[in-house]
Amino acid sequence: MPQHKILLDESQLPQAWYNINADLPVPPQPVLHPGTKEPVTPDFLSVLFPMSLILQEVSTDRWIEIPEPVRDIYRLWRPTPMYRALRLEKALDTPAHIYYKYEGVSPVGSHKPNTAVAQAFYNKEAGTRALTTETGAGQWGSALAMACNMFGLDLEVYMVKVSYHQKPYRRIIMENFGAQVFASPTDRTNYGRSVLAENPDSPGSLGIAISEAVEVAATSNGGKKYSLGSVLGHVLMHQTVIGIESLQQMELAGEYPDIVIACAGGGSNFAGFSYPFLHQNFTAGKKTRVIAVEPASCPTLTKGRYTFDYGDTAAMAPIVKMHTLGHTFVPPGIHAGGLRYHGMAPSVSALVDHGDVEARAVQQLATFEAAVQFSKAEGILPAPESAHAVRVAIDEALRAKESGEKKVIAFNLSGHGHFDMSAYEQFHQGKLQDHEYPTALVEEAMAHLPQVTMS
Repeated sequence: MPQHKILLDESQLPQAWYNINADLPVPPQPVLHPGTKEPVTPDFLSVLFPMSLILQEVSTDRWIEIPEPVRDIYRLWRPTPMYRALRLEKALDTPAHIYYKYEGVSPVGSHKPNTAVAQAFYNKEAGTRALTTETGAGQWGSALAMACNMFGLDLEVYMVKVSYHQKPYRRIIMENFGAQVFASPTDRTNYGRSVLAENPDSPGSLGIAISEAVEVAATSNGGKKYSLGSVLGHVLMHQTVIGIESLQQMELAGEYPDIVIACAGGGSNFAGFSYPFLHQNFTAGKKTRVIAVEPASCPTLTKGRYTFDYGDTAAMAPIVKMHTLGHTFVPPGIHAGGLRYHGMAPSVSALVDHGDVEARAVQQLATFEAAVQFSKAEGILPAPESAHAVRVAIDEALRAKESGEKKVIAFNLSGHGHFDMSAYEQFHQGKLQDHEYPTALVEEAMAHLPQVTMS
């Protein structure tokens, strides 16, 4: 009888994060100052981040030791379980073997604490007293609020306004841990006031919320630092505990994935799951296909341009080379939650551009159909973000059924959907619609890119 649940004990908790900088098949592009467009200096970045995280960002060491205080908190929920989706396989009548890593067992129900705890630790160690951040669906804000509470740090969260109203329970979680939460755009910052002056009914965007959080940190005279839940290299690296555990669990299962899948918004859960498998591709001769899945309504990888762009809407954050829809992008009010950032992590973007990672966009209705099908088979209601990975895992399993091939498919179920009931309610009531982001709007946004001379 195949094993349904594959567990590790606490002694198998990873001792180091995997840093893909050591194995990237293309050299990393420089991070540029938003004003001078010259490579940033540590002094510029130190306004926002503690030096320990800046050094992780530029490190080319393959393994970065996880501090014991971080591992101690990880033990609250890690190692997380991996499941063989036997009931889903039976429902699909597929020869494929489907595995999923379940990050929804963390205290706040997603993968986000893997980096939130680390960032709070390094900030506390550096003497930081308070952090600012943005959040889309609220998973990141919830995780950082929990982490800041554990390390005695104050926190201000700028939450995208449409999600602030769609997902009030995540706001309540943040407030429970002592964070202040504001619906972005707000009247608390110069940039927020400028957005509201132009559009009083702005639904907000992750880029706008980042701008507000960065402005507050940058103007605090060192009193506050900025923390973010995706995109930058150190954030993605902290998430690799997911994939490192998964490699051990696949070994226990006696199989190795032909296909690895995760949803992609800014890149953190995708990288956390897939980068250790890519390490095997790069260094051990493995040939695993790696698929990043995004919503068709925010098609950063599949329609965006791979070029230099600002990390935020106000053009205050550093300029990085990434797949982007343009920093002026304001997403439609869909329920993809956290998958609504205008850009993608530079390392993920480089790997897609180089051909090491496949990018796929899926529609909202098909995504929720897959989520419901998965929940009926496996008993877990996925977060709408994670459901994008479920959709493609099911598609690949059905493709294996058509070809008669046994494929081993592994995906990251990065969180549960218990605070996303309004999205599921609207789906069941037939109120959700597909939304294809127009190519013409992407082209228009490209006119606002920063003028950078290097290729």
